[in-house]
Amino acid sequence: METWQGKTLRVNLTTGQISRETVDASVAKDFVGGRGVATKLLMDEIDPKVDPLSPDNKLIFVAGTLTGTRAPAASRYMVVTKSPLTGAIACSNSGGFFGPQMRFAGVDMIVFEGKAKEPVYLWIEDDKAELRPANHLWGKNTHETEDAIRAETSDKARVACIGPAGEKLVRIACVINDKHRAAGRSGVGAVMGSKNLKAVVVRGTGKAALHDEGGFKEAVKVARTKIKESATTSEGLPTYGTAVLVNVINELGFYPTRNFRQSQFSTADLHSGEKMAETILTKNAACYGCPIACGRVTKVETPKKYCGEGEGPEYETVWALGASCGIDELAPIAKANYICNELGIDTIDAGATIACAMDLAESGYLPESDIGRPLKFGDADAMVELVAKTATREGFGDVLAEGGYRLAEKYGHPELFMGVKKQAFPAYDGRGSQGMGLQYATSNRGACHVRGYLIASEVFGVPEKLEPAATEKKAAFDIAFQDLTAVVDSSGLCLFNTFAFGADEILDMINAATGRNYTLESLLAAGERIWNIERMFNLEAGLSAADDTLPPRILSEPIPEGPMAGKVCQLGDMLPEYYQLRGWSSDGIPSAEKLAQLGLA
Repeated sequence: METWQGKTLRVNLTTGQISRETVDASVAKDFVGGRGVATKLLMDEIDPKVDPLSPDNKLIFVAGTLTGTRAPAASRYMVVTKSPLTGAIACSNSGGFFGPQMRFAGVDMIVFEGKAKEPVYLWIEDDKAELRPANHLWGKNTHETEDAIRAETSDKARVACIGPAGEKLVRIACVINDKHRAAGRSGVGAVMGSKNLKAVVVRGTGKAALHDEGGFKEAVKVARTKIKESATTSEGLPTYGTAVLVNVINELGFYPTRNFRQSQFSTADLHSGEKMAETILTKNAACYGCPIACGRVTKVETPKKYCGEGEGPEYETVWALGASCGIDELAPIAKANYICNELGIDTIDAGATIACAMDLAESGYLPESDIGRPLKFGDADAMVELVAKTATREGFGDVLAEGGYRLAEKYGHPELFMGVKKQAFPAYDGRGSQGMGLQYATSNRGACHVRGYLIASEVFGVPEKLEPAATEKKAAFDIAFQDLTAVVDSSGLCLFNTFAFGADEILDMINAATGRNYTLESLLAAGERIWNIERMFNLEAGLSAADDTLPPRILSEPIPEGPMAGKVCQLGDMLPEYYQLRGWSSDGIPSAEKLAQLGLA
């Protein structure tokens, strides 16, 4: 028996009907599982031009092929839908314990259709599944929701839910599981809210089956040994968390500051992973089966106005709510992070949207009367206040809730939105990191760092050291990283594993778990197939090569100072090569030959 059989719950929220089905084995093999299979299903079953917030859009929760097994950090599940933020494919990935619990209940995928008349939640307990009323939960934050649901189901249940942001259709709303983990990007929480679906709750007592338990055990042993041998996964991430990158990226000169006006922050060390460990860190936290434990459990006790506790902030959050807004203090950054988790919004787009508002205000384009208060870079109180107002659509927060692109467009200066396909950049300046610049432009879900993390090569030398400011090899490496990441996501492994091991180890674990007998070439071809079907979805949704671009600030305004002074992103030198190596036309359209080669014709 292979571990991932595509056991699917199909939930029609309009009628309340729940049915079970199984994904065709050939589809499971061609698309690996997780992200791949869910994307294939979405492409087959909806019109890519559908309104993302209409009942005709579908919302898919899916676990990876190895999720819930003993593979290292095999905790991931994905939420796949059409994004209300970008209009493109959305696949938002989260860890914690919810995904493994799906597998323990014998469920690989849940497909939600239609819209419930009143708020509901789905309760799955092993082979039983039912929709329950959730009117009493509507309006509660994610922590209150989880506590209430576990009290009425099981204290061992795992909960993925939305907060007020998802209910109010905030375009940057996310899905929160285990209180502190987020399927964060692309507005998937708003789609959940549009369906009157408050939560998905799972309790399973089974286990993920394995095709070859002995072979799988040996493959896992090799992978875990490599994690112990890697300085990044055995020392850096466990000791300082992902925010260990703050000082590293800042010193290299591509740590975006004040909405990408600068690329170094002189006081970045005040919100670094090292500073967090000295001040607000209480202990580490790990997702299911994770030997790395990069999560940060933190507590802010002073000043009183920023008091709070929870998990995080992570590197991207520290940057978005910190340097991007010109703020160097950890306390307000942590406070805003707690608010994002409780109310259910993406920390990256929340911080980046507020940074865009600060840029608009300082440039004289955004009247103080519209905001209701003065606004400028470095104003920590304003940042914390606006995060909460964004999640609840209160006052000016109603404008911010539409995301940074729509904000900048409303005030006549869309060029001040720093992102791609209406999704905000993460914490690397594409003028200094050319590989990340190309990755942002070509990412199928809008600006993203975890679809092809070229920082691995440009900073850490994995699998080969590349010069960040150079363009050579970047197209080929971006493609290789994008295809491998599609496999990693579909497998349910955490991407951080790839700092320590690569495709060979993933291949051995998947083959032992499933018995599919992939070769390295056929496994990576599956990743390429996933990338191309995502591209086809976007093209049919109305996106084009014109969307594979970067803001003028990144393309034509040189970094003003620091190690990368004078650099701009040389996208025009890299993008044609990227299209050519992909087997796409000069307009970014996959050729008939490429689609036939991948079995997508």
